[in-house]
Amino acid sequence: MLLEKLFLNILIVLAPVLLQSVFGERWSYAKSPIAMGLLYGAASSLCLLFSYEDLNLFWDLRYVPTVIATVYMGRKAGFINYVMIIMTRTYLGGDALLFGYISMTLAFLIPLLASFKVNSLTGNSRIKATILVALGPLFVMLTILVSYSLFSGEPLDYRMIPAIIAFGILTILGTWFSTMLLELNEEHAKMKAEIQKAEKMKTLGELAASIAHEVRNPLTVVKGFLQLMRPSELGKNQQYLTIAMEELERAETIISDYLNFSKPKLTKLESFSFSDVLNNILILLSPMAMKNGVELSCHVDDHIYIHSDRGQLQQALVNVIKNAIEATQVNGEVQVRLTGLAGEVQIRICDNGKGMSKEQLSRIGHLFYSTKDVGTGLGTAVTIRIIETMNGTIVYESEEGVGTTVTITLPLQQN
Repeated sequence: MLLEKLFLNILIVLAPVLLQSVFGERWSYAKSPIAMGLLYGAASSLCLLFSYEDLNLFWDLRYVPTVIATVYMGRKAGFINYVMIIMTRTYLGGDALLFGYISMTLAFLIPLLASFKVNSLTGNSRIKATILVALGPLFVMLTILVSYSLFSGEPLDYRMIPAIIAFGILTILGTWFSTMLLELNEEHAKMKAEIQKAEKMKTLGELAASIAHEVRNPLTVVKGFLQLMRPSELGKNQQYLTIAMEELERAETIISDYLNFSKPKLTKLESFSFSDVLNNILILLSPMAMKNGVELSCHVDDHIYIHSDRGQLQQALVNVIKNAIEATQVNGEVQVRLTGLAGEVQIRICDNGKGMSKEQLSRIGHLFYSTKDVGTGLGTAVTIRIIETMNGTIVYESEEGVGTTVTITLPLQQN
């Protein structure tokens, strides 16, 4: 009878996970901790209602949805789940109701405290950690069983040991099935988002390249005529022509960025000193840092040579360091650190500026998104494309009011 009830409980435990798998992408409340807390709380309550009662205890898998809701959906969802279990257990009543309250509270505290650590894990590591956490309520239930027997004066029924073993095995199975489905759903969602992003970037890149090619030719003609006119003009007219020339050069720079975003090419591969590139960048950006009241410092490992496109790499690093300077307030600091690792080189650009929220950080690198009041986000998008073309990685870490750290890792030898 116990196994029959526990197998029914497994089906109940899997129900909310399957509902998320089928309707999650089309259900607007799929990410709501309140909605998920109610959904998984209903599963826990049903497990309790269809439980096996023996020794004044209810044997069921009510804690599996509690663990999953707390770890995957958030602590708010876990608390709602806990409240619904308490309400259902109160409705069922029984002589061991007080022990039930203690058991349920202790069983909820385990995933609640563990969620602070497990939330940072992903994939198989999170699955294993969740299963380990789900075993906690089993030990709580065993402890409560022994305590109740001692408190009531009834001898402990050792025939319950096989039931405890079966209960533990099915708890592990229910947790494993549920977490596997959730991880597959999350992996599928990430893959879909990456494909959509890649398709969007490809379309935007092709459009940008087409427009840039068409616009560059008339700009070149206009710039040529203005250069011919400027020497013959005097006074205000010459000043106006100078401003027009500067704006045309800025437009050409933007067009070049669009072309680089479309399809960055490593046209001139050569071996060069990385520290020389960084020193040149510091000389180039030091006046801007001084104007903004920002201290710009650099710490490099000498004798690091890389085989790549020097011009493209310099453009990418200038974009990142320039953004760091612009994001830093007066009397702030931007640190650039170059470190040689085994077969690769790492550059860290750290600032103590305004930082970014999690939502802003998730959108970094998207075309037409910028944290600046005036900006297109094109420079960051181009930087990411250049680093990826060089078979490198770029990682942004940020916290509001603390600052941002950008870590770029590049192989020393390009393929």
